[in-house]
Amino acid sequence: MRSNRIRTTALAATALLAALSLTACSDNGSGDNGKAGAAAPAGSTAGRQSPTATAPDSDKDAKDTGGTPNTPAENTAANSKDSTSGTSGRKSNTGATGNKGTGTGNSSPVTCTGGNTKVTVSKVSRPINHLLLTATNTGSRPCYAYHAPALRFDDAQAAFPVLRDSIPQAVVTLEPGQSAYASIGLSGEPDGQDLHKGTRLGVYFTGKSNQGSTGAPAELTLPAGTHWGDNGFVTYWQSEMDDALMY
Repeated sequence: MRSNRIRTTALAATALLAALSLTACSDNGSGDNGKAGAAAPAGSTAGRQSPTATAPDSDKDAKDTGGTPNTPAENTAANSKDSTSGTSGRKSNTGATGNKGTGTGNSSPVTCTGGNTKVTVSKVSRPINHLLLTATNTGSRPCYAYHAPALRFDDAQAAFPVLRDSIPQAVVTLEPGQSAYASIGLSGEPDGQDLHKGTRLGVYFTGKSNQGSTGAPAELTLPAGTHWGDNGFVTYWQSEMDDALMY
């Protein structure tokens, strides 16, 4: 009986040792596997989140966006500035330079007539038997006093003779306010001619072609005691009074 108990006890101890061995082996295997299992999920999670890689990319994007020179606001300001500059340039060109340098007035000369001049007739002491015609430009533009005035005394049938020797070197041009002059020799050589009493005088202006009269005539009252003869004459228009009275 005693030997059976000893054998049973020995078998039980052997079984216990075997169980302990199996338990120790199982604990060592589970510990290694547990550590490996814990490390793998941690590394996998870090790889998926990539916090270190993502943050710099996000910061870089934000920095690039903020530092871009052609932002919508800046483009709008630049376009507005260019538009203003362009408009200013067009104003300068249009200013003004066009319509202000050319001027709005027309200063090209016209033909002198009774409508743009004031004509007067006066008696002079020298030379004797002479009258002086004065035509003053009353218009706003220069005018040409072409050739000689055509004169008609009262109801005379023909125009008064023109002295060809008095032709000036150039056409007389009158600026506004300036005057041209012509002298009238009333009788020329008095011997053997009939004299006519004169009361009215029509002064007609001629054009460049010297074919007939142009524009309105000037109707004047002659100085008292005026007598004229068929041998009289009128000079061409002169720019100086002395040049007109020298004939």
